[in-house]
Order: sequence, then C-alpha cells, then structure tokens
Amino acid sequence: MPSKEDMRFSTVDYIIFALLLVISSAIGLYYAFSGGKQRTTQEFLLANRSMGFLPVAISLLATFQSAVAILGVPAEIYNNGTEYWFLGCCYFLGLLIPAHVFIPIFYRLRLTSTYEYLELRFNKIVRICGTVTFIFQMVIYMGVVLYAPSLALNAVTGFDLWGSVLALGLVCTIYTTLGGLKAVIWTDVFQSLVMFAGMLAVITVGSIKVGGITEVWRIANEAGKISGIDLNPDPFERHTFWVLAFGGVFMMLTLYGVNQAQVQRYLSSRTQKEAILSCYAVFPCQQIILSLGCLMGLVMYARYRDDGPLQKGYVQNSDQMVLYFVMDIFKDIPGLPGLFVACLFSGALSTISSAFNSLATVTMQDLIKPFFPNMTESRATLIAKGLAFMYGLLCLCMAYIASLMGSVLQAALSIFGIVGGPLLGLFSLGMFFPCSNSWGAVTGLISGLIMSFWVGIGSFVNARISASPPPLNATVVPDTGNMTAVVITKLLTTTSAVRTNPTGLKKFYSLSYLWYSGFSSTVVIIVGLLVSCITGPTRGSDVNPHTIFPVMRYILFFLPKRYLEKVSCGVRYDQDDGFPHALQNGATKMNLIKGEGIESDESGEDRTDGGPKYVVHETAL
Repeated sequence: MPSKEDMRFSTVDYIIFALLLVISSAIGLYYAFSGGKQRTTQEFLLANRSMGFLPVAISLLATFQSAVAILGVPAEIYNNGTEYWFLGCCYFLGLLIPAHVFIPIFYRLRLTSTYEYLELRFNKIVRICGTVTFIFQMVIYMGVVLYAPSLALNAVTGFDLWGSVLALGLVCTIYTTLGGLKAVIWTDVFQSLVMFAGMLAVITVGSIKVGGITEVWRIANEAGKISGIDLNPDPFERHTFWVLAFGGVFMMLTLYGVNQAQVQRYLSSRTQKEAILSCYAVFPCQQIILSLGCLMGLVMYARYRDDGPLQKGYVQNSDQMVLYFVMDIFKDIPGLPGLFVACLFSGALSTISSAFNSLATVTMQDLIKPFFPNMTESRATLIAKGLAFMYGLLCLCMAYIASLMGSVLQAALSIFGIVGGPLLGLFSLGMFFPCSNSWGAVTGLISGLIMSFWVGIGSFVNARISASPPPLNATVVPDTGNMTAVVITKLLTTTSAVRTNPTGLKKFYSLSYLWYSGFSSTVVIIVGLLVSCITGPTRGSDVNPHTIFPVMRYILFFLPKRYLEKVSCGVRYDQDDGFPHALQNGATKMNLIKGEGIESDESGEDRTDGGPKYVVHETAL
C-alpha cells in the first residue's frame, strides 16, 4: 500500500483537469455571445423556456450530484455494506409525485421563482419568508461543497488547496454570469458525462486489479457487506428498508419538488409535457449513479478488506479513502487520476453553478423586482448577472469560513438539510389544504425550522460529547433534505459500535436522518392548520384554484359532479371538468395576484388574512 508521498499528479493529469475548466468556461462564453446573448431575464434565468427534456433531466441529476456525493457513497458502502443501495427504492415515488403534483402547478402559473407561488397562495410576507430561508440554506451550502472536495484532494495528493478552490469558484462564476441558465444546463450535461466516465474507469480498473467483478462480489459477500432487506420499522434505526424506501421519499420531494434549483429547470422546458418527461428521464440516471457508487465501495473493500488506508493512518477520514483508492489503482496509468479529479470537481461545479443561478433568480424576482416594478428589462438582466457574480464571490468567502470551522464543518453541512423539510411542509400546506391562511403558513414555517434545528443540532452535540462512537442507529447529522441523498454519506459514515438503547431526548435525537424531512414538514402542516383554524380558516371561494392540487377530486373522480363539489372545500374551479388547467391566453401570474387585464363577471374578493385578490374566470386578452 503506497504512502501519500508516492501519490502525485503527473503533467497529463493536470492537463485533463485543466481541460475540464476550459471547456466549462467555453460553454458559458458560447451562450453569452450566441442566440439572444442573455439580454433578457427570461433568457438569462429560464433559457427562454426553450430546453428539451433530455438536457433538463441530466441537469436535474447533476445539480445535487455533488462532489461530496462521489466521495460519500463508496465510503458508506465500504464501512456499512450495501444496505444504502435500497435508497433507490424511494426514487420512484420521489420523482412521480413532483412530476404530477408540483410541476403542473408551477408550470401553469408561469413562475420564475418558486416562491412566487407563496404570494399567489398566501401573501407577500410568506413569499419573503420562504425566499430568505432558501437563501440562507444555499449560501451556507455552496461554500462547503466547494471546500470539502478540495480539502480531501489536498490531504491525499498534495494538490494545492486554495488553487483548486479559486480555480473552481472563478470558472463557475464566469460561465454562470455570462451564459445564464442555458450555459449552466449544458455544462451540467458535459460534467455529467465526465462523472460517468470517471466512476466507470475506477470500477473497471479496480475490479481488474482485484481479479474481476465476480471476485469483488465474492469477497464482499464473505465479509457480510452484501446486505439483505431489513424490514425493521423502527424510525430510530439509521438504515432499514422502510427508512430508506419511504423516509427517503420526503428527502426526494424536498429536492425535486420544491427546491428552486430544480424547479427552475422544469420551468425552462418548452412545454409542461417536456418538464414531466425530464422528471421521468432522471429516474434511471439516478439509479445508475447510485449503483456505480455502490460498486465503487465494493471494489474498494475488495482491494483493502478491513485493513485499509484509514486503519493504517494514511488518511484521516473515510472521505479521503476514496481519493486514496483512486490514486492507488491509477498510480501507473497517467491521465486517469486527472480524469477522476475532473469527475469529482464536475460534481462540485454543477452543484455550485446551480446554486449561483437559483440564488440570483430568487433575489431578483422576490426581493428586488416587487419593489421596483417599473425596472427596464435590460437593467433587470444586468442586475441578475451582477447578482450571480456577487454570489460567486460570496461562495469563495464561504469556502474560507468553512476552512476555519474545523470539526464544525459537519454542523455547517447539517444546516442545509435542516431547512429542506420545513420548506416542503410550507408548499404542501398551501397546495393540499385550501383552508390554511398566511398566519398559519408563517407560524408553521417558523415552528418547523425551530423543531428541525433543535433535533438536528441536538443530535450533533449529543454525538460530540459522547465518549464512545455513536451507536449504529444514531444520526450525527440531520436530514439532508435539499442537499442530495449522498451528502448523507459524507457525514454519516460511522464506525461499528456496540448497540445501545438511548432513552429520553437521546432517543429523540437518534431519529434516522432520512425521516427529518418528513418530521419537520409534518410539524409545519399540523401547526399551520391549527393556527389557521384559530385565526379563521381561508374560505374556499377566496382561494385561487390554480394554486391548489385537488387531492380528493382525483381520488374520488368516479363520483358525480355535485358530490365532487362538496369535497372541494369550497374552492371554485372554472373548467367544465372541475380541475384546474393551464392558464389561458394572456392570463399571467400577475393577473392572478391583482386581477388586472382579465375580463370577468366576478370581481376579486379581498382576502380576510391579507392575501392577494384573484379572479377565477379568465378569457383571452
């Protein structure tokens, strides 16, 4: 087993890594000086709503397939076996629900920012609360996701730490600022191909050096690393089939249902049908990536068994093991270490660029445009580009702060996941419960955040002050909600320990991290409904039907129309079949807020809770 001093990049490796940065920048420059040249906010933020489903699907995959994920899944499999693979079972419902619930609502409202929905459904205060929560979440995350892989690379190979941080941060800032969302999506496609190539190269060469994939499986099976189905329903177990397959659904909904970075890609599609197809197309891609990560972990175990570089002291943690393994098996093959590092930083680039673009979008649409409604299109586009550039510089600052955190780095990553569940709960409260009002929405969001932070930070602190390693069913880190399924493994690879049975608050803190989204979103809904009932529920006739998903109407579709009206909670649907459809010619989201420019026999009614007016019947302008 070679020492770290023997692991250095060759000239070919540096060239391949540099090519990744050059091609990514070139794509941004191409879209900056072609087509509409990013002169409008629609082109810069939504790619003129002109994207096909396939590039959108690949971009959806790449957005949260971060470098931390590429390092984390193999480390999880090496330490704890293949049980984590059952997370793939949650992908079906986790993508089916967004495709048929969230996407139709967001697309037919013609939104730019996800949080515009909250003003249409509730009022401006709820919208601002959701926007500020999202900005806090992403700012914390993007610096960490840039710094973590750079730190691992530096620790194993001696690759210059701040050189890689600056190179990635500046390249990402340049192509996001110049090329807009279209450049981000197409660089995601290129970077995804690099990620697939890098992972396949590691699996192929690694399995050959061990003796073939059959030998890899035999070694892993004899060591008990091939996990069976654990049907234990206990939510306090870290990983069981039920936790992974059903708790993971809530995590997927925070990612693919309500996160601005993903919704923005849906909205860039040419049609609603293409947006839904992109959600279906990402399903097999997710399964392939998860399976490749699991195979990498098994190959790594077959190579080192239980006497790996972590046990010998060559690396400091499990995340560095993956890079050590790559440098070990590729040490005699110039160029392939550079390919894997390009794969690793492709994950970082795709995630960070998505963060920049989504942050610029919500800041522009939710915090600037509402207060300057007469702003010209050219000025708005210029400000949006300036915001993307500003968030790029802020990312570098956050990377520096992350470097000072030391062991608290884990807590910083946790903050990202803590916020995903409450935001999911907020949108679910608005879409599925017509009686909820703005008071309930704000109170529910605050309550969900408090509970989520309490349990998440309590779990982290409880694990740190414990003298012994955390028990197998403990979670050091809370739900990774909007982060990505595999950031989990960056944080949660634990050492084997004797099982204990915590009680009281310690038992509460040991709730599996995959249930955090479900827990916090449920808190938001329950508190939101209670407060709405106390302060006066919203009348169904006051609710804009385009912001509601009529669950009962779909379930009881076979009932006569008069009975369907009774299960609609008073919401008035303007179509013959009683279901909301896409807005008709010229009816925009601002029409729905203000009731302007639409011919109707009914005037908008003032909402008792301070919400916007709306007009039910729309005709062509």
